[in-house]
Amino acid sequence: MRIVIGGASLILAVVTAILVSVTSASPDRISVTVNEQARRVDISIDGQPFTSYIWPTTLKKPVLYPLRTAKGTIVTRGFPLDQRPGERVDHPHHAGLWFNYENVNGIDFWNNSDAIKSETAPKMGTVVHRSIVSAKNGVQEGELDVEADWVTFDKKVLLKENTHFVFRGAPGFRSVDRITTLRALDEKVDFKDQKDGMLGLRVIRALEIPSDKPEVYTDASGRPTTVAKLDNAGVNGTYLTSEGKKGDAAWGTRGRWCNLSGLVGDEPVTITILDHPANPGFPTYWHARGYGLFAANPLGQKIFSEGKQELNFSLAPHASVAFRYRILISSAIATPEATEAAYKEFVAAYH
Repeated sequence: MRIVIGGASLILAVVTAILVSVTSASPDRISVTVNEQARRVDISIDGQPFTSYIWPTTLKKPVLYPLRTAKGTIVTRGFPLDQRPGERVDHPHHAGLWFNYENVNGIDFWNNSDAIKSETAPKMGTVVHRSIVSAKNGVQEGELDVEADWVTFDKKVLLKENTHFVFRGAPGFRSVDRITTLRALDEKVDFKDQKDGMLGLRVIRALEIPSDKPEVYTDASGRPTTVAKLDNAGVNGTYLTSEGKKGDAAWGTRGRWCNLSGLVGDEPVTITILDHPANPGFPTYWHARGYGLFAANPLGQKIFSEGKQELNFSLAPHASVAFRYRILISSAIATPEATEAAYKEFVAAYH
């Protein structure tokens, strides 16, 4: 009798240990929390906020905002959503991390904001969030799938968008994969070569390149002030491309990846955008400005090459195209070797 009882007790103890092990060993480290009423999806890693997918009525496209390092440091500019002292307040359409383009059948989706003049509005398009398809928590990654429409001023839908986000993180890094598929409807859609596109990010002042010439600084009310040069205290950002282009020289050049590195306070930070060989226009041109605009534009070849190359990408009716990018945020000044290794890993993930 003692043997039976002992055996039952042993089995119960083992089963209990297995259940405890399973539930405690693999909790969801990465949470993706949907709040439709607040027009946002919040992503946290190990209990700490990373970013949010938001579609406020004050913006003309959904964005990821803000983006943070693994230590919680915000690396995206606050304006126009949350203006912070010392930051620039130009280009109110530069908010967080976004995806759109300047010329889609002649409609400008990039420059649209509440600040445009009324006579310009009919030339502008809006990326309208339509639905959260799915949101998944995970141990190694969190996932979010969303649908949006690219809509003209007169409410005509030019493109259907499906975007798949993958969020990852660990001590020392955070990352976002953005895989966006655009599908034409009943008519051909042309993306004429233009400067402003497609994956864009606007960073905090510390990660800008120090400015050494007079500028016009415009406040939130639109009042311009001419200054000899901005205060460069703590401003130390610099670009580096896969082809070795540095600083301001990165703008308008091609590369499979580009780093933006600098100190944010005492924290070394590198933001990396990785292009994918399957993307149209690979390797992308870098629309990387010293004032904090960090963008990958694979479709603006005529502009960046000064007419030597031209793409004029288009989609036939009902055709689709996918754009694949990974954004890395490292709490380190990334080396070219480390970035190249990260690039190869990204390519292998979506081969």
